Amino acid sequence: MTDSGKANDLLAHIPGGKGLPPVHLWNPAFCGDIDMRIARDGTWYYLGSPIGRKPMVKLFSSILRRDGDDYFLVTPVEKVGIQVDDAPFVAVLLQVEGEGEQQRLRFTSNVEDDIEAGPEHPLWVTVDPLTDTPAPYLSVRGNLHALINRSVFYQLVELAVSRLVEGQERLGVWSHGEFYPIDGSSPQQSTAD
Repeated sequence: MTDSGKANDLLAHIPGGKGLPPVHLWNPAFCGDIDMRIARDGTWYYLGSPIGRKPMVKLFSSILRRDGDDYFLVTPVEKVGIQVDDAPFVAVLLQVEGEGEQQRLRFTSNVEDDIEAGPEHPLWVTVDPLTDTPAPYLSVRGNLHALINRSVFYQLVELAVSRLVEGQERLGVWSHGEFYPIDGSSPQQSTAD
């Protein structure tokens, strides 16, 4: 079957209904890889061309699953591999409610998921050792993450406060009663992995 046929077949097997499909419960046979890629900026590509229809991207994102380091689109009857350059989602908007330890940070992704940073959706920053560039992330669902875009990260930096963490002064933000260091001085990984 061609890549185009595989993509159309996937769409035909996505169940309707409200909310996200339970991809974590589906274990269909692996049908191979298709020529689909999610770029670091959140753009989805199919056969080398950007997918311009946002509803289609949202639909594909709803059946995305990560097993180990590999990403798949999964329906009840098919599982196909795709390539993800960094994180499959990008946090593009930030709303702040409250302040101090009671503050809540609500993010919106490029596919319009609303995610509130907190115990179930931790926030962390890694630093590329070669470029010394911070890469901030947010857990979205399961073991799928969003890269926080630059303008939203700047908002976080403006909200940052200093706090003693394990005997070390850290710069970070509060959300949902949790303190998240954003200074990248000791990279942490999400416990959702």
